[in-house]
Amino acid sequence: MKRAVVLGGSIAGLYAARVLSDHADEVVVLEADDLGEDGTGRGAPQRQQLHALLSMGHTHLERWFPGITGELVAGGARLGTGPEVQFYVDGVLKAPVPELRMLGASRPFIESRVRRRVMALPRVRFLHGRAHDLLFGDGRVRGVRYSAADGPPDTEGPPSELDADLVVDAMGRASRLGTWLLRAGWEQPPQRRMRIDLGYATAVFRRGDELPGTVVAHASPGPASGYQPTLSEPGAMVAVEDDRWMVVLAGYTDHRPGRDPADFLARMRRCVTPLHEVADRCALLGDIQTFHFPESRRRDVTRLRRFPGGLVAVGDSLASVNPIYGQGLTLAALQASCLSAYLRAGAAPHAPAWDYFRRAAVVVDAAWQLSATADLAQPHVNGPYPRGYRFARWAVDKLTEASVLDSGVNQAFMDVVHMRRHPKALTRPQVLARAARVLATR
Repeated sequence: MKRAVVLGGSIAGLYAARVLSDHADEVVVLEADDLGEDGTGRGAPQRQQLHALLSMGHTHLERWFPGITGELVAGGARLGTGPEVQFYVDGVLKAPVPELRMLGASRPFIESRVRRRVMALPRVRFLHGRAHDLLFGDGRVRGVRYSAADGPPDTEGPPSELDADLVVDAMGRASRLGTWLLRAGWEQPPQRRMRIDLGYATAVFRRGDELPGTVVAHASPGPASGYQPTLSEPGAMVAVEDDRWMVVLAGYTDHRPGRDPADFLARMRRCVTPLHEVADRCALLGDIQTFHFPESRRRDVTRLRRFPGGLVAVGDSLASVNPIYGQGLTLAALQASCLSAYLRAGAAPHAPAWDYFRRAAVVVDAAWQLSATADLAQPHVNGPYPRGYRFARWAVDKLTEASVLDSGVNQAFMDVVHMRRHPKALTRPQVLARAARVLATR
C-alpha cells in the first residue's frame, strides 16, 4: 500500500498503525483529541477508569512492541505472577494458577508508552484532525474528508481530502461509520445490543507496604448467590505506577457506585480482605471517577452481502462488551493480529476485507459469549438469550464453584477468562468431568 489512514489514535488505532507500518509506505493516524503531555488525549471518557490487561493481551502487547514489558516495569508498573494475582468468588480465594501473569499499570501509562513506540516508527505520522466523511469510488473507500482540529469545531477551516488505499475505523463507540456508509448508498452493519445498565467507579490510593504480595485482587459474586449488591459487589484493585492502588467498584441499575468517598470506602469494606485493607490503611488521592455503561454492542459486518473495499474496523467501533470482564484492551490487540494475518496472507487492500472481518468475528464472538453468559444471569438483563444458553450457564456455574477448589479447573477457567482459549473449551468433557469430581468430593 502507498498510504493507510487510521481514524482514531486511542489504543486500538495505535495497534492498527503498528500493524500497518509493516505493509504501507505511509500510515497516517488522524486524531481529533487535544493530546496532553502524556500523549494519551482526552477522547475516551473511560480512560481514567481501572483497565485490565488480560494475559493474552499482554502476550500480544509484547509481540507488537518487543521489550515494552521491561520498559513499563522500569517506569513503575508491577508484573504480578502466581499468588500475587488473586481472584475471589463470594469472598473465597480461588485455587492458585501459577502460570498466570498480569501487568499492573493504568491505561494512560500503558497507552502513552505504546504511543511513543508508534510515533517513533519511520512510516507513521500523526495528524491532528477531525474526520467528517469517507471518500468513495469504484466500489471502495479511497480516502477521508477531514478538517484540522487545532481549535473548537465551529472554528475549523474548510475540509481537506486525504487519499488512502486502506482506511481503519478506530473511532470507538462514537463511530459514525454506519452513517457514512448509508450516506454513500451502502448498508450499515447490523448491530447486536444487550442492555446491562452497568455503573462503575474508580478511586486511587497511596500504596505503601500494606500488601507486599498483592498486585491484582479481583472479587465477584458466585453462582450460588447470584448478584447480591449488599453482600458481594464486584470489585478489583491493581497496584500501578507511582506507588498507587487503583480500585474499581461496580454495580447494576440502582446499585451503581457514586462519587461519595464515604460510600465508596464502605463498599470496599464490604468486599474482600485486600480491598478492605486498602480502605482502612491507605490515603485516598483525588476524586472518584464514575462511568455509566448502558449496553454492550457489536457490529457484524459478516452478515452483510456487500461492503466497500479498502475499509476495516477495530476496537470499540467493532465491538464493545461489558468492561467488568476487562476484555477491551485485549480485544484491540487480538484484532490487530487478525489484521496482520489478513494482510500477510496477500490480501488486496482495495478489495472488501471479508477475511479480516471473519477472523475478527472469532475473537469478538469469544468475548461476547463470555460476557453475555454472565450478564444474562443478572435479574434485570432480559436477553436476547443465545442458543444453548441454559447449558452454558449451568456449566459456567459448576466450573466457577470447582475453580475455587481445584487449580486444574481454575487453570481451564482462567485460560478462557484471559482469552487464551475460546469459551467452548469450558464444555470439553474432560474439563466438566474434572469439575464434577471436585464438587463430588468437597
